[in-house]
Amino acid sequence: MAALGPHVQLRPLGGGREWDALPHLVREATARERLHAAVAVANAWSRKVPREPGWPGWPG
Repeated sequence: MAALGPHVQLRPLGGGREWDALPHLVREATARERLHAAVAVANAWSRKVPREPGWPGWPG
């Protein structure tokens, strides 16, 4: 996210509260980690989207 003093500020991919970390303890996420996080965010988002009757998982 940003560097502030001796720390870097990080935030979850899907948004949320940021936290501070020491730069020497931070590394770039691997392609697999980025994909995993992106899929988790997409799945969480899809569970919040209103569905229409006939969609899989529609109650009733």
